[in-house]
Amino acid sequence: MNIQGHAALVTGAGSGLGEATARELARLGAKVAVLDVNLVNAEKVAAEIGAEFGSGCAVACQCDITATDSLQAAIAKAAAAHGPARILMNIAGIGSAKRVVGKDGSPAPLEDFAKVINVNLIGTYNASRLFAAECAKLSPLADGERGVMVFTASVAAFDGQVGQQAYSASKGGLVGMTLPMARDLAQHGIRVCTIAPGLFATPLMKQLPEPVQASLAASIPFPPRLGKPEEFAQLAAHIVSNTHLNGEVIRLDGALRMAPR
Repeated sequence: MNIQGHAALVTGAGSGLGEATARELARLGAKVAVLDVNLVNAEKVAAEIGAEFGSGCAVACQCDITATDSLQAAIAKAAAAHGPARILMNIAGIGSAKRVVGKDGSPAPLEDFAKVINVNLIGTYNASRLFAAECAKLSPLADGERGVMVFTASVAAFDGQVGQQAYSASKGGLVGMTLPMARDLAQHGIRVCTIAPGLFATPLMKQLPEPVQASLAASIPFPPRLGKPEEFAQLAAHIVSNTHLNGEVIRLDGALRMAPR
C-alpha cells in the first residue's frame, strides 16, 4: 500500500514508539490520528506533526483501548477528520514485573496479571476488531488490499525474564494471534503483521539511571546500543508499503536474546 494520502490510526501515539510511528507515517504523507489515553500528550504530538507536515494532517483522540465506547468514539473522530482508516498501528501497552511468589511468601496479585493482559492483548484485539469491521467496508486498492494492521509484541514473548509472566504472556498472545488474524482477514484484503522490539530508547527506558541504560545497551550484540524509536517506525511503515508481508512476526532487536534476569 502506498502510504501517501491514506488515513492511519496509531494507538499509544502520545510518546515513545507510538509517537515515532505517527511522525513517520505523517512524513510519508498519511493523515494520522494520534490515539492515547493521555490527551495532553496526544494533543502535543498532533500539534507538532501538524506544524511540521501541514495543518490538518494529524488529529488527537483520547482513547482507552480497553473500553469499546472510547475506541469507537476515537475512530469516529478520526474518520470525521481524515476519512476511514486503512492503517492501524497497535502500539499502546503497559509493562509489569512481579514474581509469582513474593519475598514475603505471598502470591503475586491476580489483578496485576489481569490488567496487563487486558491492556496489551485484549485491548489490541479490541482496536483490531473495530478497525477491521470498518476497513472491510472500503473499496479495494491494488492487489485487492483494503488495509493493514501492525501489532507490537516484544522479545519478551520469546525469552521473557524473571517476573515478566504477565508481560510475556500478553506479548506472546499477540504473536500467537498474528497468523490466525491474517488468515481470518485475508478474505477482506486486510494484512496483519507483528513487530517484536528489543530494548529501545523510549521515555520509560530513559527514566532508568544512565549506568543501567549503558549496561542494557552493551548486552545487544550489534549494534551495541538501544534501538531508536525511529527504527521501529521505519519498519512499521515498511510493513504497510510491502504488500507481500502478511502473517509475520519480525524481531527488531540487534540479535539480542534476553538473559533470565
